[in-house]
Amino acid sequence: MKTLRAVVAGPVSSGKSTFVKTASEKNLIETECLSTDSTSLLKPQTTVAFDFSRLILSPEMEMHIYGTPGQSRFDFMWDLLIKRAEGYILLVAAHRPDDLPSAREILVYMHQRVQIPMIVGITHTDCPNARSVAEIIDALDYLDKEKSPIVMTVDPMNKTSVLKVVMKLKSIILGEIDGE
Repeated sequence: MKTLRAVVAGPVSSGKSTFVKTASEKNLIETECLSTDSTSLLKPQTTVAFDFSRLILSPEMEMHIYGTPGQSRFDFMWDLLIKRAEGYILLVAAHRPDDLPSAREILVYMHQRVQIPMIVGITHTDCPNARSVAEIIDALDYLDKEKSPIVMTVDPMNKTSVLKVVMKLKSIILGEIDGE
């Protein structure tokens, strides 16, 4: 069986753990602990190593999905996870404009380590004060203007929405569609 590896990255509370959990068919692994720093103002628990799920794409193919911690103090995990990935999804919460610099930091970090297909997934677009997709992409100031990533809105709690993003990433990884 062919195995594809995808990483879901993004700032704290962008929806990474929920995305991984929603995508999961088997073998869900979560490494959450009580939040003890400013993250506790956003949520009671936070990912400290990674989240993992497995999704069967066909009888011959599966995707392993790894969710990273959102805090930069765990960037050593970003490094470990991204190096074996064939693609990644950067989740950005539309209703948290103060997190855009953190999302940009993660984007730069990943780009410095790998040149693999990626998708920007915009979450929380239904929340009050949500920024537009155009505003978010402008704030991310994507590194390669000639080859900007696919941008999709995604609801991490909705299986259909999550699978749409996963299947798009799979298609880009396998060269079935262009990543532009």
